[in-house]
Amino acid sequence: MTVASDPTLRVGARVLLLNPADEVLLIHARDPDDPGHHWWELPGGGQDPGEKLEDTARREIAEETGLVLDQIGRKLWTRESRFTYRGREHHRLDHVYLARTDHDAPQVALRHSANERAGLIERRWWSSTELSECADKLLPAELPDLLQTLLDDRFPTTPPALTA
Repeated sequence: MTVASDPTLRVGARVLLLNPADEVLLIHARDPDDPGHHWWELPGGGQDPGEKLEDTARREIAEETGLVLDQIGRKLWTRESRFTYRGREHHRLDHVYLARTDHDAPQVALRHSANERAGLIERRWWSSTELSECADKLLPAELPDLLQTLLDDRFPTTPPALTA
């Protein structure tokens, strides 16, 4: 008899990236093995061994969007989640950072993994209003409220912990 074990915790960094119009960049992704399961999320990914989280955030933004960030802002929140993707259980702890860019076109070549290419639907900039009206799944689900709180300059200085 096989005993199921908890999946290994994957630590990563994501970026709430704003353009000059205060629109946020989101990635529309899907599970390639379950195409009906799709969602919008902040760009980012897993931390490499020995890498600082801020460096993870910069690397992942460049790989996924082609945008080069000179500066990563403050940590906004952490989010722990457990989910099924491609038939496997996953456990993730993402540290979410704030950053701004004046660019909307890639500055360097995109470097998606095969898995990212299989699951990527599109990238899109969202206004706060558009995000609050989005009927699709958002990760985290509280993203419209979190963005508006940030734009209203009411975001807590101590990063909250979100779970899903």
